[in-house]
Amino acid sequence: MKLGIKEPDTHITSGTRGSVVTQKSRLSNAVSLPNSNTSRFPATLCSNSLLPKQWFALTFLGQRADPELEAIRQRRMQELMAQQGMGSQQNPDQQKSQDDAKREADERRQLMLTQILTSEARARVARIALVKPDKARGVEDVILRAAQYGQITEKVSEEKLIELLEQINTQTTKQTKVTIQRRRNVLEDDD
Repeated sequence: MKLGIKEPDTHITSGTRGSVVTQKSRLSNAVSLPNSNTSRFPATLCSNSLLPKQWFALTFLGQRADPELEAIRQRRMQELMAQQGMGSQQNPDQQKSQDDAKREADERRQLMLTQILTSEARARVARIALVKPDKARGVEDVILRAAQYGQITEKVSEEKLIELLEQINTQTTKQTKVTIQRRRNVLEDDD
């Protein structure tokens, strides 16, 4: 068998020990490999020049896979990706209704925040959202929850927002704890 570097010709031959894929190169400086290992490896790919799709399209015996089977696999992969949220294969009406509901919820949330926060406090939350969106969302959630329970009697100023942020920061730093566990060597004696 010969290994080539540029566009090899691929030949699939069947024998009593299985099919073998051989590659003949058009180059004169090809490397020759012994053909003695074909009994251990029924399908020997002799070059890395196959593209990934071509590589996977070859079965264990070196024959082409069934196109219907490949189509079924592709459909199943798309279904799995859609279930995991990787693809949007939903009905367009459902997608539109979900988008509308999400947009309305965001509008209600922003309206409530404008009623609770002063303009300076809203500007500070917007600046925080540029850097750390999850932290800004958490601060907004805390403020909205406090307003729903009646704990906020007047508009939240920037100073009160800063105090709230400091409280949240101290709580999160208290929760952060690093524990290092040293693995004991199995061969060590405790004596």
